[in-house]
Amino acid sequence: METIERVQTGVRLEKRLLKVLKAVAELKDMTLGDLIEGMALHAFEGKCAFEPATVEQILELKKVYGLTLTSTAAHRMKEKAR
Repeated sequence: METIERVQTGVRLEKRLLKVLKAVAELKDMTLGDLIEGMALHAFEGKCAFEPATVEQILELKKVYGLTLTSTAAHRMKEKAR
């Protein structure tokens, strides 16, 4: 086990993306923070964080929550005016 120090952060995420992330965390019985940490650590090594069955569940959750964004949108999103 690695000893780590966690910090509280306030990040803003796209609404539908957050809903899918929360649902995946719930499916995996983990916190949202743990899910994001795992995803980031896998991504930093060029690996997928999810097994194929989980990817299929994520695709279904994206449909449920209307998430149509893909990785190509990552640097092209513009927040709507308040």
